[in-house]
Amino acid sequence: MGVEAPRLTRKTRAPPMPTRRDILRISGALAVLWLAGPLPPAQAQGRGRIRCEITENGEAASGTLTVEAGGREVASGDCASPVAVPAGQYAVTVQLDGALDRPEQRRQVTIQAGATETVRADFATAVLEVNITAGGRRAAAMATLFKNGARVGTLGSGVAAHVSAGTYDVVVRYRGVERRFAGVTLARGQRRTLSADF
Repeated sequence: MGVEAPRLTRKTRAPPMPTRRDILRISGALAVLWLAGPLPPAQAQGRGRIRCEITENGEAASGTLTVEAGGREVASGDCASPVAVPAGQYAVTVQLDGALDRPEQRRQVTIQAGATETVRADFATAVLEVNITAGGRRAAAMATLFKNGARVGTLGSGVAAHVSAGTYDVVVRYRGVERRFAGVTLARGQRRTLSADF
């Protein structure tokens, strides 16, 4: 029998470990991508943006917006930052911040791809304060506001509240006793104070 020649085996080399320079290069590239941020609307095919501008009695104010399509909410946010949505038709509800009755206005908008649509709303408001006393001293009591028969909200004695301009009924209760102010009209930009003594 002949002697079988030894077989040569090929050694598999492990991939080289990344060097510190390689790691720094990759980290730098990732940092550049992160700083670049998302693509602007013009580069985001088929999408546009909606932003809102709110004023209260003609002065700049803050608020929020809700975007709906087919009765379903698709986006929401505050007016300081636009929201991105696919191109199409939407119902946008804009709400004023800080008002007791949470007033809102609704707009229909059409969004084009790569474009930004601005929804503007001005809210007419007034300030109402109710001072409640018992025996000439300030009392810990609450006043409830109603508009068209619906409860709007409550406020404490001496607390000024922003509400939409309009006509309200104000009911003040203290220890089972009630004082009622019917047909309290508040004009745009007006500040009015009611006093109830028990």
